[in-house]
Amino acid sequence: MATTMETSAQRIAPFLWFNGNVEEALKFYTSVFKDSRIGSVSNLDTGAHGKVTVASFYLNGVEFMILDGGPFAFNEAISFYVKCETQDEVDYYWEELSNGGEKSQCGWLKDKFGVSWQIVPDAMVKLMYDSDPEKSKRVMTAMMKMSKMIIADLEKAYEG
Repeated sequence: MATTMETSAQRIAPFLWFNGNVEEALKFYTSVFKDSRIGSVSNLDTGAHGKVTVASFYLNGVEFMILDGGPFAFNEAISFYVKCETQDEVDYYWEELSNGGEKSQCGWLKDKFGVSWQIVPDAMVKLMYDSDPEKSKRVMTAMMKMSKMIIADLEKAYEG
């Protein structure tokens, strides 16, 4: 793993607090997102394993910070919204991120660490914000019945 300090033009970054599994999380997230990499890594633990204590990583160009801070549980109050262009992308992120985690409703899931994600097709946003409120309502109603979002079903609801 890299140990160099990097600078980024990004001025605000999500900071995730983990409990003893920072290295596992780094490997997991950078394996799921194709445009990803591990940035700076600090091994502050002086124990036998020298485990990763704090690090940065990049997913689709967005820097994240990660810390081994001890017992703490994530909740749905914060989630990461993954914009997907195609149904294949929706399917990929839905399956990969929920592997070992928990699938929910309306494109929401928790990964195996308890971090919440929203897997949302770009089509959903386009269909939801139509100037015709009846079309938008039909799309919302269809989405509320879904676990993973299905673009074809959203489009069918839009058309009525």
